[in-house]
Amino acid sequence: MKQRCYIWGTRLKEDADGNTNEYEEMFQEQIYCLPPDIVSMALSDHPEGEFISSKTNKEFRVEDYPSFIPFIDRKKLTSHPYIFAPVCHSGHWWLWLINTTKRKCHILDPLHKKAPSEERKQINKFTGYVFSRLRAYAGGEPLQKDEKEKEIKASYVKISGQKTSYDCTIYVMKWLELIEPENIKKGKYKWDNWKQEEVDHYRVEYASRILFSEMNKQRDRAIRESSSIRLSKPSSVLLSLFCQINSADIETV
Repeated sequence: MKQRCYIWGTRLKEDADGNTNEYEEMFQEQIYCLPPDIVSMALSDHPEGEFISSKTNKEFRVEDYPSFIPFIDRKKLTSHPYIFAPVCHSGHWWLWLINTTKRKCHILDPLHKKAPSEERKQINKFTGYVFSRLRAYAGGEPLQKDEKEKEIKASYVKISGQKTSYDCTIYVMKWLELIEPENIKKGKYKWDNWKQEEVDHYRVEYASRILFSEMNKQRDRAIRESSSIRLSKPSSVLLSLFCQINSADIETV
């Protein structure tokens, strides 16, 4: 019986002997994970999903975010049949899944099975517009044309989600690894949700990956070689392999 092994940013399948197959390659060819930077900045400029920003008095333009453009893979954004796009607003994360072939959009929200407010509905419309403009900027077809581009609708997928008020990030990160878009049927995605202790384990796992990532190693080297930057030493307790943090240790307001 085959089992699955998922790695952040890639998808691998292992057979009983631990051998990987072509699943990662298939994932890379079919699904593009859009970096959330431009969307996050756009929402900070359009906090209520308004198409004319109350801060800048301008409509959203990709060109207004030049520092983030280099991180977009234009080829994948226009050629892949699926786009996964994490979105964060007001301290909550959710995931957009865009079928570029059928021009259909879905939202997987760890906390909500439908838009929780009229404000969120407007934010979803604006976010869909941003995704459509990004595809057009990259040289692809927009998700909708003309005025319809500002009326893009995304249906909420009924899926088991978080049990606490603070695990949305963990769910979105794992969904990026696990969700198979072709398995969304009749607005539902059936899967076995994790127990809370499993979610707590994923949190520690992701924290470890972030702390010891190559990017952080490069940052640390730059700090050590700098004559102007000095950081306090990290706690030896938190760096211990025996340190385990779970949901009982987290205080919420």
